[in-house]
Amino acid sequence: MYRADHVGSLLRPAALLEAREQFARGTLSESALREREDAAILAALERQKQVGLEVFTDGEFRRGSWITDMAEAVDGFVRQSRTIEWRGPGAGAEPSTSSVVGGRLKPRRRLTGEQTAFLKQHAPGRIKMTLPAPSNFWVVSWKAGVSDQVYASRHEMLADVVGIVRREIETLLADGVAYIQLDAPFYGVFIDEQHRATLRHTGVDPDQALHEVVAADNAAIAGLKREDVTFGLHICRGNSRSRWLYEGAYNPLAEALFGGLDVDTFLLEYDSPRDGDFSPLRHIPAGKTAVLGLVSSKEPGLESVDDLRRRIDEAARILPLEQLALSPQCGFASVALGNLVSESDQWRKLQRVVETARKVWG
Repeated sequence: MYRADHVGSLLRPAALLEAREQFARGTLSESALREREDAAILAALERQKQVGLEVFTDGEFRRGSWITDMAEAVDGFVRQSRTIEWRGPGAGAEPSTSSVVGGRLKPRRRLTGEQTAFLKQHAPGRIKMTLPAPSNFWVVSWKAGVSDQVYASRHEMLADVVGIVRREIETLLADGVAYIQLDAPFYGVFIDEQHRATLRHTGVDPDQALHEVVAADNAAIAGLKREDVTFGLHICRGNSRSRWLYEGAYNPLAEALFGGLDVDTFLLEYDSPRDGDFSPLRHIPAGKTAVLGLVSSKEPGLESVDDLRRRIDEAARILPLEQLALSPQCGFASVALGNLVSESDQWRKLQRVVETARKVWG
């Protein structure tokens, strides 16, 4: 168990963002881009060590966004992304970074192969690799008139996604990765009443669909070895440039997800009133951990230790303290441009997570 946890993505340094722009324009070679990514990751690993974290990520520095590895590594995705409606700073409609399924899904290469090898070689401790959960693709990658030309149903498409993600997880286990985190922000559609209503309007029962996608995420890890590895699921309400997609408490999905998904750890967004109270934690079984995302990755203000301890105490009235941990509510850069905070803000917040966790749990 990691009492001081983090979701994984980190703000890309300005030099790395510029290098990626140069590569996109064709003025920087792929090998030169890799060298700059390597240097940025090494610096990020050192900073994670300095602030006291005990599990390390590469900040997702080689990714365009948290979900893009799938479309880049798997044939069958097409660039007909849906439009999504963001809330918060700069709110409005824009295309998602996800792609839709327009052909039979077939992996060309591993999703995280190069990322894992470098991180394992250079990290000063145990490493975490993040992957998009299969459930995301049920929500955002099915498009009527496109996907149904190659798959008879969402269920059939989802089965292929599960197989691809499961094979990646099996390889990560063979690589000796200590912490595998499935990112699943699109569970938010089952939280937000506005989006639940949209599903019903299209003929989909949100509660029935919830059980289907939980079963898919379970299938990606069922029967895999559990010794010396942590399986986690991260749920937020959307995270791009300090904006969000969904609002509402966990109640509509808590029993089915917390009680039904066989992960070790749930990383839960809890930094804002839009997340609801801690009462849904009662559905988390004994032996599993709720990582309270009480520190905002969206806003620069630094949370106080006293306020964080007070909120942990509130949660401990629902779930025993030994089943709790602490983290930021989401990554700092789910998309490459990152949230509206500085790198200094980021590292101070991560250090505050460590400081608070040590005071609470020792």
